Amino acid sequence: MDFGLTDEQRMIQETVYKWALNELGPIQEKIDEEDWFPPDFFKKCAEIGILGITIGEEYGGLDGDVLMQTIAVEQMSRICPGLAMTYGAHSNLCANNIHKNARKELKEKYLPPLVAGEAVGALGLTEPNAGSDAMGMKTRAAKKGNKYILNGSKMFITNGPIADTILVYAKTAPEKGAKGISAFIVEKDFPGYSVSRKLKKCGMRGSPTGELLFDNCEVPAENLVGVENEGVHVVTSGLDIERIVLAGGSLGMAQQALDYSIRYAVDREQFGQPIANFQMIQQKLADMYARTEAARLLVYRAATVAQESPRGGKGTELTKLAASAILFAAETATWVCDQAVQIHGGYGYCLEFPVQKLWRDAKLYEIGAGTSEVRRLIIARELTREEFARKQQR
Repeated sequence: MDFGLTDEQRMIQETVYKWALNELGPIQEKIDEEDWFPPDFFKKCAEIGILGITIGEEYGGLDGDVLMQTIAVEQMSRICPGLAMTYGAHSNLCANNIHKNARKELKEKYLPPLVAGEAVGALGLTEPNAGSDAMGMKTRAAKKGNKYILNGSKMFITNGPIADTILVYAKTAPEKGAKGISAFIVEKDFPGYSVSRKLKKCGMRGSPTGELLFDNCEVPAENLVGVENEGVHVVTSGLDIERIVLAGGSLGMAQQALDYSIRYAVDREQFGQPIANFQMIQQKLADMYARTEAARLLVYRAATVAQESPRGGKGTELTKLAASAILFAAETATWVCDQAVQIHGGYGYCLEFPVQKLWRDAKLYEIGAGTSEVRRLIIARELTREEFARKQQR
């Protein structure tokens, strides 16, 4: 395995971090304190060419790989994790899923505006009573003439309150369970679609999150993504890539918490010397570094495998790796950020120091894109799948 980055990947790494530092750094406190979303965010992302990293050049994208996308989320998360999540939901959950699964006419219609920052994208999967049990969704879609009529709701949708283009999952054949799911592209102006509320969160502030309602929502039949009743393949392959890309957010937060902690430990003096000289602080810093580097290697490996097997799918090495990557990276970030607060002491608990913000933000990735508990179930399922099959043959 080659552990080095390509020139293109390194360029994304450097470009995104410098851009985030200069553009988002000065306003990150306002974003967090006011739960404020800068209205020119997507336009500025488009200017540096990162909205279509994995999108084909014919649609305005870079035709890059999953690792480049992951690195972009990682570097932006070092400065503003909330907006990095918003960026990931737009470019990966929405645009990349459309790019991988929609027919050419839909790609030509929806991808260029998403890549140019002229439209905001979102993904509608989670529901009020179907979070970890995504396949238990209640949203329904019934074909009526040249339209599908959608009824139901979606909850905890990143970018929901500001989205123009939403990739929505609904059951077209409820009696078939997971085999009766279909995917649709919904526009915010379609009759029957609305945003019922914007949710208030303790972390990842500035990233608009909301509940979406579909009340006899009329969706043109041509906006069906893929084949009717085969949307589960869109869901599962999309979740694998989503978990890897969003794991980059955990890497960014862990790295920034470590950077802050090293600087503070060297500057802060107690008992006549920098606290970096104390063995307990040294142990914390060493463990924070080791866990962050281990998480990065796992996430980068998963991203590399994802590029080699772009559709992923049930029962693949990618599914196991993707769940492992975000499980380990998310729990590492939460732990590292907690240690950062401890190293900063009372100052770490004050709002004027940034480590408390990373501490609040990091927890979400243990919940979103499948909880840590669900990720462990997925990993265990994949580990035992082949052995169960052999047992049945005996």
